[in-house]
Amino acid sequence: MVASKGSNSTDKTDNHPTVNHFRPHPWHGLEVGSAPPEILNVFIEITPFDLVKYEVDKVSGYLHVDRPQRSSSQPPALYGFVPQTYCGNRVHKLSPKSIRGDGDPLDMCVLSEREINHSEVIVHARVVGGLQMVDNGEADDKIIGVLENDLIWGEARDVTDLPHVLVERLEHYFLTYKLVPGQPAKASIERVYGQKHALRVVTASLADYKEKFE
Repeated sequence: MVASKGSNSTDKTDNHPTVNHFRPHPWHGLEVGSAPPEILNVFIEITPFDLVKYEVDKVSGYLHVDRPQRSSSQPPALYGFVPQTYCGNRVHKLSPKSIRGDGDPLDMCVLSEREINHSEVIVHARVVGGLQMVDNGEADDKIIGVLENDLIWGEARDVTDLPHVLVERLEHYFLTYKLVPGQPAKASIERVYGQKHALRVVTASLADYKEKFE
């Protein structure tokens, strides 16, 4: 179950679950995961089959079309965010080349051996590493995870357990998906890091969220 305690989704009357008539906001109303910071819930916004950049609307919680992708690149993995996280001052301090956090929930890519072609789903993922991305001066880390219990990737515990080419594809995608021909790049990837630092970033984003919203 991934709804937060305030949703009343587990209240029971006469041994029947109470129906929750209101959809919880995926950023604020879903639980972080079963064992944070290592095992997290990820709300998927984009699949590897999408050529349009979908993003959660921060007011309604529904997906909206942010923009069609300019380039021919397709996301190499499921892409979304971790509920109840925020990239603020603590996340910024872990990214030396940034000047601030980007003010969004923490982004996460999830590798799955089986094709998942539907967005607005929640997946349970294990953190294995991340990309220290700086976009227009803002800390915009991309945490890398594997689908929990995945029959191919499920035993990975660190980014070094993944084929290097998969990480290369992630780097290439995030370095090019906003590129405009003839204009300088605004995003950089300062380094690829393993699980140990990724857990620090997740923990920092959880603390930033509590400071911002609670």
